Amino acid sequence: MIRITQLKLSLDEPVEALSEEICRKLRIRPRSLIRWEVVRRSLDARRGRSFMFSYTVDAWVADEEACMKKLAGVKDLERRKEDPPILSERTRRQPRKPPIVVGFGPAGMFCALLLARAGLCPIVLERGRPVEERVQDVERFWREGVLDPDSNVQFGEGGAGTFSDGKLNTLVKDRDGIGRFILREFVRFGAPAEILYDAKPHIGTDRLRSVVRALRQEILRLGGQIHFSTCLSGIEQSPEGWKIFCNGESTSSFVTDAVFLAIGHSARDTFAMLEKAGVAMEPKPFAVGFRIEHPQQWVDQVQYREYAGHPALGPAPYKVTGKGMNGRGVYSFCMCPGGLVVAAASEEGRLVTNGMSNYLRDEANANAAILVGVTPKDYEGYAKGPLSGVAFQRDLERRAYELGGGRGCAPAEDTADFLKGLGLTPPETHFLTGSVRASYTMGVHEADLTKILPEELGQSIGLGLLSFQRSMGGFAEKGGVLTGVESRSSSPVRILRDESMQSGLPGLYPLGEGAGYAGGIMSAAMDGLKAARMYLASLEVEPCGV
Repeated sequence: MIRITQLKLSLDEPVEALSEEICRKLRIRPRSLIRWEVVRRSLDARRGRSFMFSYTVDAWVADEEACMKKLAGVKDLERRKEDPPILSERTRRQPRKPPIVVGFGPAGMFCALLLARAGLCPIVLERGRPVEERVQDVERFWREGVLDPDSNVQFGEGGAGTFSDGKLNTLVKDRDGIGRFILREFVRFGAPAEILYDAKPHIGTDRLRSVVRALRQEILRLGGQIHFSTCLSGIEQSPEGWKIFCNGESTSSFVTDAVFLAIGHSARDTFAMLEKAGVAMEPKPFAVGFRIEHPQQWVDQVQYREYAGHPALGPAPYKVTGKGMNGRGVYSFCMCPGGLVVAAASEEGRLVTNGMSNYLRDEANANAAILVGVTPKDYEGYAKGPLSGVAFQRDLERRAYELGGGRGCAPAEDTADFLKGLGLTPPETHFLTGSVRASYTMGVHEADLTKILPEELGQSIGLGLLSFQRSMGGFAEKGGVLTGVESRSSSPVRILRDESMQSGLPGLYPLGEGAGYAGGIMSAAMDGLKAARMYLASLEVEPCGV
């Protein structure tokens, strides 16, 4: 096949017009073009130019050899082979016991899916409930304030990403087609086809739920088992293999030779259990901050200018980066166009925010986390050992809960007032008119957010907001709203592993966000697939043609 980059169409041209552009680029007649597919679509919105969609396309043509010879030296063309199959072998030697996958977020789902397709009938242990029941638990929490510590925004089928925007972009290099495979699987299980080529693909939390359910059914069809409301409470090496204890029971529930730990970034009790069991781990850098909200209409005008409202353009996203005190990085994260700020706590007496968008992104506000990086040195005084970052998170979440009035309301503050509280001068209001109504699902309580973060971190957020004002006039002006606290951007712990993706204890595979090796749906799913492939490679195999 031939990969063609930098094919341009105006916003008003249909994607079918690419066929003519491909023929023109390859200097062939339409009958010589066998088929083509879009690999990537991005928006070229450089100032001083008309907005255009820029496409990367794979094309299959008659007599490809002659075609490429004729085009020698032409830019933006590359002859490529199709990605190899992700699973090309089936195990000949079945392990003594089925492998166990702990956690059914993106890492656990795709790890289990590959193991099931290889014929290993994996056993999945998920502390939360199936997504249908989980949605009811979450909505009850938002409506009545009744928190289920095992079935919430953080825990349950699909993982924390199920209650987000369903973003599928990642910075992880996809050299062997794993990312492309995951996107195709999402589409196979019901995701919109445009995720295969959009530069910033998203499913939306509403559609992601049905995708997760379909993926579960596929694993069950292939002979896998999924045990919901089953929390890993102990793990022990023995001559028979790994003994797995669940739900606080004193006798082991399962024995296996391979355990895949896809526990998620909020499994604090599991981190503590693993440390006690002798699993090597260390504190790692992460980030904390607040959610900021602006009118989505304003974001569209800033990002799309005169093209704002064009039917070919969805609600506009943004990404901003800056510097805080002492060179700390400050940046936007998990930006949700047309979304809501949601309650995401998993422990009583603590408050956590997150962002969420449905597929249509049709809410009035845009929101994003504004985060500042922290390192183990910043929180070493909160506790000793590898779980010091957990103690730091809990302290911030307790402060936010109390500042919100202790009834589930989140503390919130106008952006300009927050800057004044830091002793910084907010910009004059020129671009942002009117005030945003905070969308936090359990209501907000006006409060002084400078009381949540340590001083240097709060100052860093403030300086970051002022720097964002220079690139997006209006960003730090009066009318925007900050809600806190955003403390679960990534895991505060890294469970150590070697090149085989095993911990120092053979047969134990830490993976995904909870183990500290991913940051988002796609990177976690990729890590889960890589761990499964690594394990399969350690077994005797024979070709299976999958």
